[in-house]
Amino acid sequence: MEPFEIFISGYAKLPSGTTAEELYKVVAVGVLVDKNTGKILDADCSLVTEVAKKHVNRILVGKNLLRFEEIEEAFNNRYFGTVKKALISSTKKCCEKFKLIIEDNKVEE
Repeated sequence: MEPFEIFISGYAKLPSGTTAEELYKVVAVGVLVDKNTGKILDADCSLVTEVAKKHVNRILVGKNLLRFEEIEEAFNNRYFGTVKKALISSTKKCCEKFKLIIEDNKVEE
């Protein structure tokens, strides 16, 4: 089955005193997801450095929004920047939105 791509974003407040917080106040995580499976096909975030953005992308791509615990574990094991908690929170919001989207579709069918 061809992926049916949808875009979902989530936001979370950044910790004060970080460069990202000085620029943005919140961190955004955006994911391109296969609506049929929940698999993350691509991801981006509003962090300042390219290396951080690329690392977040590598953490998220291939994960499934229906298995948030695996995503949280990956962040806890592989990301040690000061905005980790905000990244986890904004990604969790993406997971929650995805669950609402697929539940709404079940009702419509």
